[in-house]
Amino acid sequence: MTNKYTPLKDHDTPLKVLFTGYLCTVAVGYLFALIQILFTHGMADGKFGLSVDDIVYSYYGNRSGTALEVKLNGSMKENASEQERFAIMKWVRDGADTDDYKDDGIDKIIEKKCVMCHNKDSGGLPDFTKFETLKSYTTQDEGATFSSLTRVSHIHLFGISFIFMFVGYIFSFAETTTTQYKCIAIGMPYVFLLTDILSWWLTKIHPMFAWLVIFAGMGMGISFTFMLVTSVLEMWLFKPVFIDGFGSRYLQQRDSTDASVADRVWVVIKTLASSIKPATVFVVEQWLTRVWPLINNLFNSLKK
Repeated sequence: MTNKYTPLKDHDTPLKVLFTGYLCTVAVGYLFALIQILFTHGMADGKFGLSVDDIVYSYYGNRSGTALEVKLNGSMKENASEQERFAIMKWVRDGADTDDYKDDGIDKIIEKKCVMCHNKDSGGLPDFTKFETLKSYTTQDEGATFSSLTRVSHIHLFGISFIFMFVGYIFSFAETTTTQYKCIAIGMPYVFLLTDILSWWLTKIHPMFAWLVIFAGMGMGISFTFMLVTSVLEMWLFKPVFIDGFGSRYLQQRDSTDASVADRVWVVIKTLASSIKPATVFVVEQWLTRVWPLINNLFNSLKK
């Protein structure tokens, strides 16, 4: 039976070069995105490396202090000396008074250390040339604002979905993966992307959802890596990897008439799901006929 598509290994070399160039460029971009996260969110608690606290501080906020103090002790720690940071934090804790802003020399520190990035031309960064903007950051740190979450959410949804569309399109020509698993691999990045964006908003409401941010981010990375690596291997190393190499065993298992482990797990899941409804009916019936009358009689006896 002829394939409905041309497998990756059978594409013309110029098209392979085009696909590989795109995948490699996107992979480098993804790597720099991870590095950028380490230097922004990863420094929210003042320590290098991404942790649950970093996620909480970034979206929910560190509500034990002001937003300006949290930044000075976190991602902005290296941009000012210890004496300068101490002077700013002392001014904040003394009430962030307008007169003290100039009398204590805070204006000169801000102009020297902060305004080079925090100005009217900085794009998404707050403009610290305006005292009112700086003053707003001397209140309790409540993390990302709803307006900033809205802006970042729509940028990520539009931009990253386009990346996954082209990566998924290239991966759709893979032949080492069955159609069922191919559909799952192509669809999962979108599920994780939507979960990731939703988890930002949920973490803004309650810090316990910070774990969901990490889980969704890991899911996107794993899905992206799987599609990219599979596509590149099939284009350039199909025979040494999938015919004569470590992938040959997988192809034998894939083409076997015996049920795979995944198929068996899927059957178990469907069996358990079909048992949920009768089990629920049984539990409700036992509660209404046995447990609740017993509890009711016990309460009535205690009242007497």
